[in-house]
Amino acid sequence: MKTFEQLSERQRKMLRFMSGYVNSQGYPPSIREIGDAAGISSTSVVNYNLNKLVQAGFLGRQQRVSRGLRLLKEIPGMILAQGVSGEGPQFPIPLLGRIVASEPVPVPEEALVEDHVDVPAAWLQQEDPSDIFALKVHGDSMIDAMIQDGDTVLLRRQPYADDGDMVAVWLLDRDETTLKHFYAEGKRIRLQPAHPMMDPIYVDAEQLLIQGKVLHVLRALH
Repeated sequence: MKTFEQLSERQRKMLRFMSGYVNSQGYPPSIREIGDAAGISSTSVVNYNLNKLVQAGFLGRQQRVSRGLRLLKEIPGMILAQGVSGEGPQFPIPLLGRIVASEPVPVPEEALVEDHVDVPAAWLQQEDPSDIFALKVHGDSMIDAMIQDGDTVLLRRQPYADDGDMVAVWLLDRDETTLKHFYAEGKRIRLQPAHPMMDPIYVDAEQLLIQGKVLHVLRALH
């Protein structure tokens, strides 16, 4: 297996872009977006390099799934682990407990601040820090969105979502919470996991409360 330093400059650039994209968007970029970021106009050349990164152990890939890429290794200088200082000033964000990225689980009786996580202040330049909170992820239903068991997600409090947003939701009729991609389908909502072996959850739109939208993922070091 190659180390990060043994990869070509083009391949390192692709990995850095993918890492930053997932941190900001919560899901992997498209082939075209990767090519644009790396200055590659041919999708076949992008695919060639992605396959080389799979062989080198840096990526997992589902060929028949759109955006079916998953980072398997830490990318130097890109993904920040909880408790690891990044460049520039840090800002403390309250850690409010756990969110389950699998089947919904009961809502805790009280939302108490368990701790704080330090995040780069640059991440909050366009945000009101009082609206930002963090949750520890338990479960692997969002693994193809590059969110693993033990990671921490940074969220903005908001009561709405656009299709495709990754959100923490409260299912009112079940009094349960979960972390999923949001899709409005008429009078019902589809909560879509990012895992090839897990089925979506369908709920009545009136029985769902959005607690926040995922902005960033802080990778846990295992």
